[in-house]
Amino acid sequence: MRVLTLTKLASLARLPHDVPLELPEGMTTPLGCDAVGMPEEFGHQVRARLPRIGCVYEDGARWWWIVPSGSSVSLDWPLPLRYAAGARLPSGPSAPRLVHRPEGTAPYTPPIPLYLTVCRITGTVPLWMRTTRTAPASPTGCQGR
Repeated sequence: MRVLTLTKLASLARLPHDVPLELPEGMTTPLGCDAVGMPEEFGHQVRARLPRIGCVYEDGARWWWIVPSGSSVSLDWPLPLRYAAGARLPSGPSAPRLVHRPEGTAPYTPPIPLYLTVCRITGTVPLWMRTTRTAPASPTGCQGR
């Protein structure tokens, strides 16, 4: 039996016309890179709210934020966001254009602050807050006086 790795599965999910984002010269990606895409109006709001952002691209309809690979694990990115493994974007009417380059060599926007910000903008409850917890049943005979 042949085992497929996550990298292989991700490559199978890519469409032949996906376009890889080209990072600026001098950037290093020790954590790999994925991208989170959102409508431009969300991009402006996110940019104004986050104290630290990495490389951000726009392709006409969406802004794409570079995040470390695997930033989709345990995060349910809300609609209308799109997650692009390997920072491979669907081809669009225009080539992605860099709109923000951070200082230094790391191209990443921290994924948790980005996720929380877009949850707030979209009115989505973060994944880990969606489970309802009930108080434990009180012992028999306890009236809570």
